[in-house]
Amino acid sequence: MDETLSIEDPRAPGDDVDDLAGIALALAYAEEARDADEVPIGAVVVRDGALLGVGRNRCRAHGEATAHAEMLALSDAFQRTGDMRLPGATVYTTVEPCFMCAGALSHARIARVVWSVRDPKFGGAASLGTVLTDPRLNHVAEIREGLHAEESRRLLQQFFRDKR
Repeated sequence: MDETLSIEDPRAPGDDVDDLAGIALALAYAEEARDADEVPIGAVVVRDGALLGVGRNRCRAHGEATAHAEMLALSDAFQRTGDMRLPGATVYTTVEPCFMCAGALSHARIARVVWSVRDPKFGGAASLGTVLTDPRLNHVAEIREGLHAEESRRLLQQFFRDKR
């Protein structure tokens, strides 16, 4: 997988072109996860148009429940930048972050989180909780959802249909 994100459009970060490109890249990592027999979720970390980190679910491969796409993308970004916080960064993920991932995104001071589909059974950012936007926390992120939702939903549904 080519790990570069090139955003040539002159619009400001956060415009639709940036978000669509970020989610499209996350979808490519979700497809890699599916091909590796992992739940097809992908995530990327971008700041100022630069790709800082990438991840895809690797729970089975790593033998641990914490190997979620968002956690691995954050870890990759921390290693590449040498920073433990990523202010100004946007995380693009194909599925709403769970409580664990939303907590990590908050601790990392991620500015924006953009995802494709909600997770009604585990979602900690909108479905079951509001970890990223709870005003009681010392960091609140901007959220956006629904980009490439149909592609993400289809990928997940097909994966689980094939498992049954």
